[in-house]
Formats: sequence, structure tokens, C-alpha cells
Amino acid sequence: MKRSEINRLMKEALAFIDQMGFRLPPFVFWSPQDWADKGPEYDELRDNMLGWDITDFGSGEFRREGLLLITLRNGNLFRPAYTKPYAEKLLIAGEEQVTPYHYHPNKMEDIINRGGGNLICRLYNCAPDGQEFDSSDVTVSSDGRNFTMPAGSEIRLTPGQSITLLPGQYHSFWGEKGSGAVLLGEVSKVNDDTVDNHFYRPTGRFPAIEEDEPPLHLLVTDYPASPTVKSAD
Repeated sequence: MKRSEINRLMKEALAFIDQMGFRLPPFVFWSPQDWADKGPEYDELRDNMLGWDITDFGSGEFRREGLLLITLRNGNLFRPAYTKPYAEKLLIAGEEQVTPYHYHPNKMEDIINRGGGNLICRLYNCAPDGQEFDSSDVTVSSDGRNFTMPAGSEIRLTPGQSITLLPGQYHSFWGEKGSGAVLLGEVSKVNDDTVDNHFYRPTGRFPAIEEDEPPLHLLVTDYPASPTVKSAD
């Protein structure tokens, strides 16, 4: 993805989120210059990848297949210093913009339609081989209603509605045609996108960036290390 495209998507996202009445934490608005002097007191942001996350899943066509995410809080599976057992994200799914099929071996998550358009989510169980779709009925929990539906069925979430996605459930979702972009909340167990995503087909979770202009805000994969304190001569 080009940095200019990422910058444009960030501006669009901030305007949409403001329109929806959702307020973001200060670190979302930091510039690269702001980050340059953020010391180890902000390592929780760096270590747990809090902030901007924009991906086209290797498609090269973000509007067709992509997702914009902002991680607001998170613990850490591998660093005992961070004791939060939960994570929260804000996501924007565009109209007919697909997040491709994937499941999480460990993470349970609620996907909540916070406003805007409608979300369509299609579900399969993962087969015992850990790779393919299973033909068995899928167990669904949606806003306190628990039921089953055939493999590959779609569920439609209007603003305010949610779905719980269990570990091992393949899911793909997109904004419903004609309803506009969707502001989504994700509330989950601790999130680690480096080890806990299994895509149905090979997919690039974090895009390579073509630096055609300076960044507006840093992505979580851009963060500099904490400034070190120089020892006295």
C-alpha cells in the first residue's frame, strides 16, 4: 500500500468516527514527531500494538478487500507485565469491502455494529485438519440469542447488534451493499495478530508500505523503539 493512500484513509476514518460520535484516545492523533520523544512510559502502546492498523490483506485493492482497525486496549500473551485479559478495537468495514475468511485458534471476540450501515457475516466451523471449512452446523450467539445455522450461512447485523465469534470459527464480513460504511467494535480476549490469525487462503496481514509521502500518523508496525537515556561521560 502507498503511504499516501494510508494517510487518506486515516483522514476519512477520523471524519467518519467523529460523525458517529465516538471519541478516540490521544495517542491515535500523535504525529511521527510526537512519537519521537515518547519514552518507555509508553511501551504499553508499542509492545501491545495499540493504535492504527490498516491492511489490504495483500490484495492490492483496499476498497475491495481490506479493513481499517484502531486497537484501543490490549494485554499481551507473552509479557507478564501486561495483565489485561481483554482487548478492544474499533473497525471500519466499507460497503462491500470484504475481510477474508479467517479464524482465531485462541481468541474469542464480540463484533458489534456501533453505527452506520449493516454488516453481513458468513460463518463456517473449521474442519478437524485446521485448514478447510467443515460442513457441520455453526453455533451462533447474537445479543443473548443462541442458535445454530447451516455452514456458510450469513447473519446480518444492523446498528446495535452483535455476534460472538468462537475460536475455530471461520468468518468473513463486509458492509451490506447500499447501506454505507459500518463502524464496528471488537471486544475480545487478548489479541495477538502475529500468531492468532489463520486465513483460509494465504494472506498478508500487515502490508508492505511504499513511502511516497511522509506519514500522517504511524501504524502500529511503524513505531520507533523507546528513546534511550545516554550515560554520562
